[in-house]
Amino acid sequence: MAAPSNAEQTQLQDMEEEEAGMEEREMESDEEEGMGVENSEDEEDDSSEDEKENEAEIQRLEEQLSINAFDYNCHVDLIKLLKQEGELFRLRKARQKMSELFPLTEEIWLDWLKDEIRLTEEDSNREKVYELFERAVKDYICPDIWLEYAQYSIGGMGSPGGIDKVRSIFERAVTAVGLHMTKGQTLWEAYREFENAVLSTVQPPPGRIPSREEQELLSAQLERIHTLFRRQLAVPLMDMETTYAEYEEWSENGVPETVVHLYRKALQQKEKCKSYEETLLVAEPPKLAEYQAHIDFELKEGDPARVQITFERALAENCLVPDMWTKYTTYLDRQLKIKDLVLSTHERAVRNCPWTMSLWKGYLQALERHGADHQSVSDVFEKALNAGFIQATDYVEIWQANLDYLRRRVDFSKESSKELEELRAAFSRSLDYLKQDVEERFGESGDPSCAIMQIWARIEAHHCKNMQKARELWDNIMTKGNAKYANMWLEYYNLERAYGDMTHCRKALHRAVQCTSDYPEHVCEVLLTFERVEGTLEDWDTAVQKTETRLNRINEQRAKAAEKETNLARHEEEKMEQRRKAKAEKKAQKKAQKTSRGGEKRKAEQDDYQGDWTEESAPKRQRGNGDNNPDEYMETETGLFGRNAPPGNKPGPGGARNAQQGAAVTALRQNDDRRELRDDSCSVFISNLAYTLEDPEAKLKSLFESCGPIRRVQLITGNRGISRGYGYVQFESAASVPEALKLDRKEVEGRPMFVSPCVDKNKNPEFKVFKYNTSMEKHKIFISGLPFSCTKEQLAEICKPHGSIRDVRLVTFRSGKPKGLAYVEFADETQASQAVLKLDGIDVEGNKISVAISNPPRRNLTDKPGSSRPTGDIMPRQVYGSRGRGRTQLSLLPRSLHRQPAPPGKVENGTAAERAPPPPTGSTAANAAGEPRSLSNSDFAKMLLNK
Repeated sequence: MAAPSNAEQTQLQDMEEEEAGMEEREMESDEEEGMGVENSEDEEDDSSEDEKENEAEIQRLEEQLSINAFDYNCHVDLIKLLKQEGELFRLRKARQKMSELFPLTEEIWLDWLKDEIRLTEEDSNREKVYELFERAVKDYICPDIWLEYAQYSIGGMGSPGGIDKVRSIFERAVTAVGLHMTKGQTLWEAYREFENAVLSTVQPPPGRIPSREEQELLSAQLERIHTLFRRQLAVPLMDMETTYAEYEEWSENGVPETVVHLYRKALQQKEKCKSYEETLLVAEPPKLAEYQAHIDFELKEGDPARVQITFERALAENCLVPDMWTKYTTYLDRQLKIKDLVLSTHERAVRNCPWTMSLWKGYLQALERHGADHQSVSDVFEKALNAGFIQATDYVEIWQANLDYLRRRVDFSKESSKELEELRAAFSRSLDYLKQDVEERFGESGDPSCAIMQIWARIEAHHCKNMQKARELWDNIMTKGNAKYANMWLEYYNLERAYGDMTHCRKALHRAVQCTSDYPEHVCEVLLTFERVEGTLEDWDTAVQKTETRLNRINEQRAKAAEKETNLARHEEEKMEQRRKAKAEKKAQKKAQKTSRGGEKRKAEQDDYQGDWTEESAPKRQRGNGDNNPDEYMETETGLFGRNAPPGNKPGPGGARNAQQGAAVTALRQNDDRRELRDDSCSVFISNLAYTLEDPEAKLKSLFESCGPIRRVQLITGNRGISRGYGYVQFESAASVPEALKLDRKEVEGRPMFVSPCVDKNKNPEFKVFKYNTSMEKHKIFISGLPFSCTKEQLAEICKPHGSIRDVRLVTFRSGKPKGLAYVEFADETQASQAVLKLDGIDVEGNKISVAISNPPRRNLTDKPGSSRPTGDIMPRQVYGSRGRGRTQLSLLPRSLHRQPAPPGKVENGTAAERAPPPPTGSTAANAAGEPRSLSNSDFAKMLLNK
């Protein structure tokens, strides 16, 4: 067999290498497939776990809503989860339930509408989407929803009547939101684009002469576009200059003079409103104050359409503000009076703020005013009863509004009618409802004076001529705790006087005299006046006897009560006196203890002095410092410790002079800290600084140098030179003080630094350092239960959606550690009230916070004028010995060796005391006289002979 050639060998090698490569690639692909299978399995496991968790959360939310269907946030969370999971049918059901209970926001409506549009692409289901759009535009007037509605309708323009339907929707849209200054232009442009598209379908092909019918259609379509331009240019809108230029270019015959006139007028109106619109653009939600200013401007201008669109814009961002709804509905009731607009607005108001009784009351009156049927009014009233008002008196007022409506329906000329029976049944039901439902919930009926029963009694007496029923009702009123009030008896007396007879009038007044306890004299006077006009002598005598007896009894009761009050007051005064005495004794004991400790400390100091200054050691120390200058050491000691030489020391020549110099230095140092050398008008007091603050003077200079030129920084230190945490900063000018006070509570190394005016409280005892208000502040909220890790920035972000924030203050201890409390100041009371409603009870980092209007308790002012704390001038500090304050203050020196210190003498610059030297003997007397003399041998001999 012939051997293969070189070419064949090369070919075989290539084939073998190719096969080997293919095997390797197959093995790699198998490995990759195996890896891919494993990864996909892991992803499937993760996704299945997420699905299980989401399903569990969905079930939890559905159970919570079954318990409380009015949990708004729970509805929102459920909708988000269902959309994430793609549960379309459950999502539609959840949205439907929420829309039945609450008006939905623009974002929720747009998401719902877009989902439904994707699901119903066939023309047969377009009507369902149209119905959904109709519901959406009723909640709030939103330009984006109207634009979406119009664009969706364009998709059906090919169907029969489709173009007319699109035009109808566009006309409704520009009527509703075409005056929106910032977003209305988009809707107008979309309308014109639609008409231009229709124009392109009407125009004949180029080169063909249109028929008469085509010319009419073309002319009509061009007129529509001209009309749209003219209407838009008459409305003040942003960037309307561009629209005018576009119209000039589009119109073949130019812009008519009438359109130019309307355009210029709209430009002037736009300039008036421009500042308000610019303010709204830069303001933060909810922009309540900015909208209020804009509404006030439009009300003065008096254009109803612009007033309406401004109210609608404000309510779209402040839908939970009852005052805004009240103002809007009142304007519609009194100015526009358009039935459909008024009733739809009232309905939206009570859906947004169902807890506000005044909105329900206004809704009932609007229904009656515009002639709504009785069943509609009754249905609204029943909804109001289930709205959940926050006060018992709200239920009384809503019942009164319904009873007034029912009374106006009755024709009292007929003896009996269905409406009259319905009115009486409503009165009975109202009393039962207040007694059972309202008292069970609030602990009171809300009608302590029985106003509803009084109205019922008057209707029975005046309209029905049924005094028997009226008297029964008044007997019931008196049994409910009202018999002691004179005004209630006089109301009943006036009713009997107007519709009853004299016999019942007299009985009512006699009962009033016996039962009244608040103003018995007035009731007695009314009875006597009645008998003067109507009664006989016998009636007069009876009235006088009863009134005198009653007044005597009342006077006795008042005397006993006064005596009892006097005894109680005396008893309280005695208690207060005992407390004052006990407090004074306790203070005296503490003062005595401090005095005894001071005496023991002075004894200990004398021991120290005697140990350090003896007749033997003093000369040695002087010699140790040099014989040529024996006074050098004494001056150093005096300057170092700031005191005179202790008793028993024999100073060398000039020692007394040096001791006086040391005392003067000490007095100068003390004087340097005195208030007289500091200008309080240019100074601020700094406190609560950390004792461990490094280089505090430099630190304070760096903090306050931005406030103005600093003359000096004076930090108060203890006897060992350690900072006491407070001091003074004195500026060159008093103008720097207000800027320095702004740094109050600035954090310095983890502690809030307190900055307050420098005021002498002895001269101005009524000065208050506490700068915060201690009364109710309706524009400020108080938050408790915050986590300690919460910062001002985090709290500001939480409160930001509910109003314009002026200030956030976290309450801390003096050490800088948070207390979990905070104050947040809003621009006005309405924003603060809204924040309380929305924030109270929410969770912040796992903590449930409580939010209320700021109403701090009154501060106990213990430092009253004239009773300030003792100052350093009255109670001087204790002077410790050379070894500082020892652990024990007991003196170990025998009492017989104690020397009584002489009374302090005054020096030129202060009250520094000098200890009196011991009686002069020998050379000591000479030294004291200022005539130093060295002892000779003869002097020593005389001393020995004397002994």
